[in-house]
Amino acid sequence: MNPGGTADVPARTGAAGFLPVADHGRPPDPDDLALAVAGRKLLTGADGRPPRVGELPAATGWVAVGTVDGVPAWTTEVGEPESLPGRWRSWRGLAAELPAPWADLAGRALCLVTWRRTHRWCGACRAELADVPGETARRCPACGLTGYVPLSVAVLTAITRPGELLLVRHAHGPTELWALVAGFVEAGESLEAAVRREAAEEVGLTLGRPAYVDSQPWALSGPGTLLAGFTAAVTDPAAEPVVDRAELTEARWFPVDALPAELPPAYSLSRWLIDAVVARG
Repeated sequence: MNPGGTADVPARTGAAGFLPVADHGRPPDPDDLALAVAGRKLLTGADGRPPRVGELPAATGWVAVGTVDGVPAWTTEVGEPESLPGRWRSWRGLAAELPAPWADLAGRALCLVTWRRTHRWCGACRAELADVPGETARRCPACGLTGYVPLSVAVLTAITRPGELLLVRHAHGPTELWALVAGFVEAGESLEAAVRREAAEEVGLTLGRPAYVDSQPWALSGPGTLLAGFTAAVTDPAAEPVVDRAELTEARWFPVDALPAELPPAYSLSRWLIDAVVARG
């Protein structure tokens, strides 16, 4: 049984090894992990993993990110990437090669750096914000407004009917892939309601009760995105999808034993859900 409570979905290997932390209670140590960020890329060493703080003596402004297997990790934004030794990688590239704890760590580093860069000033009175000790938050010293890292939740749904899985091609993003119906949760909306709404909007289908499967932090959709995965069967097995052309280009039922080759990558929640449906037959 994996953390999501479904035996059909493989557990995210070692995911428990990552723990987000707002404050390590001390300055960076040379043996701590160092996640240097430039734009949307992270610096890696020869082994494809983050270097140590001591290997980057020119870097400053370290901010606590968390721990991996008890080892503290820090992040900082780099204005001149060429000044640091190593290889700059996208989060997608790292997530495809590294275990889940390291991908989660890298995603949080990207999130924190982006949030700190874009949340320097108070949105109420325009004073400069200050870090809140012991929290991942910033507070206005003038009016007291406190801001936290925003979290956006999106739902993914493996829609099924007997022996078949619905796959779609999106109009934006990796348009060549056959993926799942997905969308962001609106304010005041439950996860299950979002699942049903997205299915109705994107493919015109009515679903039975959605079953939660698993979740995954996802750095490709912007800072602070959390994916929640579900499976759900259509209420009418004879129903055919009606594609919303603004969001999708195609939607098609596939036999679970004859899925197309162009599927989401193995490290993604989309693929875990697809594999779970295939495993159930």
